[in-house]
Amino acid sequence: MMRFGEAGRAILLALLRLRWQAAAVWARLGAWQWGVALLLGAVLGIATALLSVASGRGELHAGVWATSLAYGSEAADMRTRARVALFGLLALSSEQTVYYTASRDGSGDLLSGDCTYIVTGRDLDARWWSITAYGPDSHLIPNEAGIYSYSKSSVAREGDGRFLIRVSADRQPGNWLPVRRGERFDMTARLYNPGAAVVENPAAVALPTIVREGCR
Repeated sequence: MMRFGEAGRAILLALLRLRWQAAAVWARLGAWQWGVALLLGAVLGIATALLSVASGRGELHAGVWATSLAYGSEAADMRTRARVALFGLLALSSEQTVYYTASRDGSGDLLSGDCTYIVTGRDLDARWWSITAYGPDSHLIPNEAGIYSYSKSSVAREGDGRFLIRVSADRQPGNWLPVRRGERFDMTARLYNPGAAVVENPAAVALPTIVREGCR
């Protein structure tokens, strides 16, 4: 999936400065130059809009996970609605489902298919939940094992009730979530029919940790 964060906001500001500087020379352009300038302006406008949408994806944070209760809500503004359309969330209202997305590990580094991660947690506060990995194209990651996510009903748990999911391009023991080497990825946790505490304070929810075990 596209994830820009601070880098995206920096690019957005650079594009805005470039557009402002370009506007200053428009008065000196000839007819054919006007056409080129208008085309450039359209391209920059589209890029600016896309970066604006992407950079604001997460509005609330619970550890490395980001969410917004505006997803699927009538109160969602135009940028939030555009985010949902771009990233294919098919979002339900927060009373039905709360979505959290993580694109970085516990150390703050972007998730990479060149590394192995351990996702550790306990059952999430919801009637049913799932954790899914997505590639840089915002789609499920193709793999020979046909494993794309784990859920409340499919994950194997430790003796103390915790679950450990190993996310890696290499086959792993136990709960293995395959990703592709050389590609960025992110993970989405969906909480279906979430508990009242999740809806009231989504930033305080105890979500799985993501620890990088090693990289190639």
